[in-house]
Amino acid sequence: MRANNEKIRLLIVEDDENLRFLEKTELEEIIGGYEVFTASNGKEGLEQWISCKPDIVVADIDMPVMDGFDMVEQIRRKDPVCLILFTSALTSPKDIKAGYRLGADNYIKKPFMPEELDAHIRAMLRLRNSMPAGRQEASLAIGAYVLVPTEAVLLNTHDDSRTSLSLRECQILELLAQNMGKTVERNVILERYWPNVDIHFASRSLDVFVSKLRKMVSGDPKVVIRTLRGIGLRIEVAD
Repeated sequence: MRANNEKIRLLIVEDDENLRFLEKTELEEIIGGYEVFTASNGKEGLEQWISCKPDIVVADIDMPVMDGFDMVEQIRRKDPVCLILFTSALTSPKDIKAGYRLGADNYIKKPFMPEELDAHIRAMLRLRNSMPAGRQEASLAIGAYVLVPTEAVLLNTHDDSRTSLSLRECQILELLAQNMGKTVERNVILERYWPNVDIHFASRSLDVFVSKLRKMVSGDPKVVIRTLRGIGLRIEVAD
């Protein structure tokens, strides 16, 4: 966990030079608590990500040379847990689904104020650090699968394969697995992982993650992630 007096290492990948400068200046010099690195496109972003090892990446989507989607896809091949926040005017359901499928943890719609970006970043970091190590489950059995929250990995005991999860994927699956056979109310999930986010946007985001998780456990027909419309979600494992 990051020390209270240690600065948040943030990588901003944004092709708009003025916006990039504004975000860096506001976060470092006015809001404070940040060490900000910048890049003007996805290719530079990858190079900076390798060299500066940020706590969180804030990336635009529509950029020259390499767009945000391609950059995030490459980052996720190497690191399933680095926090990634997309900032974009592209917030159609199709774009949102594409971003989450590639491994983004959250979206913030342009235009926005630096204070709003700061609030999103700190909320994401609080979620990552919200469960002290001593309270984390070492592993959680889900039919033929074993979830290891501390490593954000889903193990398949039938073929010994490993699936890396993004932070948000791991958090949602862990919450459902901890309540195996019980319904977790939809509002509880939305308020925990998408606080202060438009309810319709947050709800669509949750649906994308649930769809991804269903595919991850589809190798065991006894495992079902059930949606109770208007109520919540539940994991069931048939005997």
